[in-house]
Amino acid sequence: MNFAFNCARAALVAVSLVGASAAVKAADMPVSIDNFVFTPAETQITVGTTVVWTNNDDIPHTVVDADHKWKSSALDTGDKFSHTFTEPGTFDYFCSLHPHMMAKIIVK
Repeated sequence: MNFAFNCARAALVAVSLVGASAAVKAADMPVSIDNFVFTPAETQITVGTTVVWTNNDDIPHTVVDADHKWKSSALDTGDKFSHTFTEPGTFDYFCSLHPHMMAKIIVK
């Protein structure tokens, strides 16, 4: 009986830990593209966060890392692009179609 109780308790602990790790997952961080601007222009996030850019403008835009490590295709109105940041650092990005559009992600 003691063995069965310990197995059941171990199973409950395992389920609790799995649920806890899923709850700790970083939430997505939205960035809007509108009127030739990324909003917010500077975003601070933690490692593991996924940034989701949405083009709310009426013309296409792109999202390109300044070091060209990641980039989107041309995003039409309503299109989204996401990237998950897996290491800390500062990541400048821009729109390759409109290079004056610049912003920054700071990952801590």
